[in-house]
Amino acid sequence: MRVNTVLFWILSIFFFLSSAVYTIWNVIDRGYWEPVGTLAMALAGILAAFLAFYVGRVHGAQGGELPEDRLDANVDDGDAELGFFSPWSWWPLLMGGSVGLFILGTAVGVWLSFCAVGLVLISLVGWCYEYYRGNFAR
Repeated sequence: MRVNTVLFWILSIFFFLSSAVYTIWNVIDRGYWEPVGTLAMALAGILAAFLAFYVGRVHGAQGGELPEDRLDANVDDGDAELGFFSPWSWWPLLMGGSVGLFILGTAVGVWLSFCAVGLVLISLVGWCYEYYRGNFAR
């Protein structure tokens, strides 16, 4: 995580310098200040600084080195338990399709979003409670 912290600080400095160069270049070349690009690059620098600060704080609070930070670490040292997954479940596919339909409704027509809300709720409940009924009940 130490390397990630340094990379995010470097990225933050790069975006701040890019924002300054972009502003100066626009003033010299066009004769006026273009605020949108300057603000976008400055906000990207602020985001990178936030991430660098957060990752640095987490690294300092964890009380040890991650396997990625050690030179003598193996690949298996960083292999953690990722969670429980159901390879036979169709609910994630339904959830993705219904959320996609909801987002499409915000772009095409609001009425489609209202129809998709029901599908989102049905697939959310089905996904959450798939282990309470049927062959895989626990």
